[in-house]
Amino acid sequence: MNERFFSLPAEKRRAIVGAGYRVFSQNTYKNSPMSEIAAEAGISKSLLFHYFRNKKELYLYLWDEAARLTIRALTQCGCYGQRDLFTSMERGMRAKMKLIRQYPDMAGFTIRAFYEKDPEICAAIQESYHRYFNFKADQTRLDLDPAQFVPGLDIPMMYREMYWASEGYLWEMVQRGDVDMERMERDFTRLMDFWKSVYLRKESD
Repeated sequence: MNERFFSLPAEKRRAIVGAGYRVFSQNTYKNSPMSEIAAEAGISKSLLFHYFRNKKELYLYLWDEAARLTIRALTQCGCYGQRDLFTSMERGMRAKMKLIRQYPDMAGFTIRAFYEKDPEICAAIQESYHRYFNFKADQTRLDLDPAQFVPGLDIPMMYREMYWASEGYLWEMVQRGDVDMERMERDFTRLMDFWKSVYLRKESD
C-alpha cells in the first residue's frame, strides 16, 4: 500500500473506504471492479491504483480495518475483562450494532468476505479471521468466573457451540441475501437468552 493514502485528509480516506465497503458488500470479490469503487469514491481509477497496488491489497486493507474498528469498539464498551460471560457478550453486541450503524456497508462486507471462496483472497481472510477471533476469545475468557456456569460444564465446548451456531446463522443470512441488522440483533438476543437458560448455574444449585 502506498503510504500517501494515509496522508490524505480523513474525509477523503473515509470516502475511499466507504466506497470499497459498498461495492464489495454487494458483489463477489471477482465481480467488484476497481473502476466502480473509484467512481463511488469520486476519484479516478488510476489514482485508486496509486494508493492500492491491486484489488487484493485494497480488499485485505478493508478487512483489517473492519477488524481494527471492531476490536476498538469492543474495548471501549468494556467488553473485555468481564467476570460474567453474557455481560461481555451483550456489551459486545451493543458495540457492534453501534459500529454497524456508523458503517452500514462494513457489516455486509465482512459477512460476505468471511464466506468468499475466491482463491486469491480466501486463505488470507480465514487466517486473519482466526487470528482476530482467538485474540478476542482469549481476552473475553481472561477473567471469566467459572462458578457462573452449571457444574461440570465443558466450557471450551460451550464456546465452540456458540461459535458454530453464530457461524451457521450468518451463513444462512448470506445465502438468503438478507443481512438485516435489526433482525440479527433480535435473533442474537434470543440466542443469548437461550444460552443463559442452558449454561448458567441456577440460584438453587
